[in-house]
Amino acid sequence: MSLTLETLERLVGFETVSAKPNAEIIAYIEDFLLARGARCVPLPSPQVGKLGLYAEIGPEGPHGVLLSAHTDVVPVEGQPWTRAPFALSREGTRLFGRGTTDMKGYVASMLHAADQAAKSDLNEPLKLIFSYDEEIGCVGIQEMIGRVPDLIGSPRACFVGEPTGMQVAIGHKGKAALEAVCTGQAGHSSLAPRFVNALHLAADMIAGLRDVQDWFARNGARDEAYDVPFSTIHVGKMEGGTALNIVPERASLTFEFRHLASDAPEMIMARITEVAGRVGAHYRDRFDGADVSITQLNAYPGLDAPAASEASQLAARLLGTNDTTKVAFGTEAGFFDALGVPTIVCGPGSMAGQGHKADEFIELAQLEACERMLDGVVKELSA
Repeated sequence: MSLTLETLERLVGFETVSAKPNAEIIAYIEDFLLARGARCVPLPSPQVGKLGLYAEIGPEGPHGVLLSAHTDVVPVEGQPWTRAPFALSREGTRLFGRGTTDMKGYVASMLHAADQAAKSDLNEPLKLIFSYDEEIGCVGIQEMIGRVPDLIGSPRACFVGEPTGMQVAIGHKGKAALEAVCTGQAGHSSLAPRFVNALHLAADMIAGLRDVQDWFARNGARDEAYDVPFSTIHVGKMEGGTALNIVPERASLTFEFRHLASDAPEMIMARITEVAGRVGAHYRDRFDGADVSITQLNAYPGLDAPAASEASQLAARLLGTNDTTKVAFGTEAGFFDALGVPTIVCGPGSMAGQGHKADEFIELAQLEACERMLDGVVKELSA
């Protein structure tokens, strides 16, 4: 564990909040891997100071096993931290610091595995990929994905190390983030009924989205492996108006849907578009310009891997379990799965218990379990 702990201390010390560059942490990871004979390929972002990294150790070849992690973390501002968030500290069996659970604990374990692989006689390569800006909607992997297929080949398994408490997760929902812009008429508030208030369109749009949500809860696909077993729609932000005495001519909603694999996002989007059209049409007899327009801001795919996939079976064998689970949060796993790579999510720590919280920590036992699993991966590649 000494190398993992030393590495984790260095990793936590990099303030890789998504709004900041991550070039320094990638340089540290690349230097660590190059010192162990890895073949490294930086994956620059169009954003200055942002980049990912692909690396492999062992013989060249299309197969092997791929380990995947992101290097960014969520902000600490506004959270009641009782210790320095970007300095690793220990209390008993707990290691504190931003990213210890999500997900620099896994990154440290990946580097431990790379160190072990460099000392082993591998028959297949160990492949590693590190991304950026995962915390703001899997933005980095979307920028990287065009180069990924030629680099990774066809690994027989991919382990994405988001915190699952070291359970083998074979599924999570996909997500789309959207904005609805509602157009009404400006006017003096003393004559408000003569004008179309954009906030009224926005309120009707919210009511329509709630109806769509109710429909999916009653009639949509269900998967009881999830805490919420159906696809969901959530409005997170509403804005509009400039002053109390002005009828608002513009209002906006920022909302999302998270969908089961069985509910096609195109179908959900069609229902949302129908609501927007109906709301706009309702006001056009009073104002021709009344409208609700929908723009997709971001999206990432879900994961719905078979329990019998090679990745699931390998992880289960290494962990000594036959159990699988599904997680509520999104990951980058769906991108690798879409490339035809058998993919699961399995990593140390609890997202519900520690992820994104003040005084984030990881238990030593979780890191030890992750090390054992990845040591097993290296032995598998040496067999």
